[in-house]
Amino acid sequence: QVQLVESGGGLVQAGGSLRLSCAGSRRTFSSYAMGWFRQAPGKEREFVASINWSGGSTNYADSVQGRFTISRDNANNTVRLQMNSLKAEDTAVYYCAACRSWRTTDSDDCAHWGQGTQVTVSS
Repeated sequence: QVQLVESGGGLVQAGGSLRLSCAGSRRTFSSYAMGWFRQAPGKEREFVASINWSGGSTNYADSVQGRFTISRDNANNTVRLQMNSLKAEDTAVYYCAACRSWRTTDSDDCAHWGQGTQVTVSS
């Protein structure tokens, strides 16, 4: 079982930046691909970004490509999401997840989830 805890959410103006962090329990953290997903009110959960176990491969949703950067630090069991040039449509609860593959964009392929952190972007 991998326990995940997100932090770093908050309120920011459009055009601003936030950095989300996800702390994982020590056991087997580095063996998982990690993903960030988000869910806005009234919408389904959607893929944001993912990273393979070593950090050498990443994948992004088209909507965040070039604005968001995912990274991981296995020594500290942490995965981060740097979010720049934020837009009102980025407002959502953001979740990190431990997934079977960094290539997946399907939340069903992710077995372990954090509790989520709220990101609100004011226009």
